[in-house]
Amino acid sequence: MSSIGVKEAKAGLSGLVDDTASGEFVTITKHGKPAAVLVSVEAAEAAKRALAKDRPSLVAHLKLFPADVDLDDAVFQRNRQPSREIEL
Repeated sequence: MSSIGVKEAKAGLSGLVDDTASGEFVTITKHGKPAAVLVSVEAAEAAKRALAKDRPSLVAHLKLFPADVDLDDAVFQRNRQPSREIEL
């Protein structure tokens, strides 16, 4: 992955597009700190697909833990009672 400043990226955008089309990731920095990454369309679509996948909730993940526990235990149940009242 190469890094380039914003000013240089503006001047050489067409070359950067060619680099990303060939599979390279290009990091654009602003004041020396990473600000953005240019990637190919395929890489962006793969990232979107990965983010769109259903991921299990924390409780579902914990239930997969191989331990000798009762999964119907009250600790896994959600408390649906309202929180305590406070004065604002």
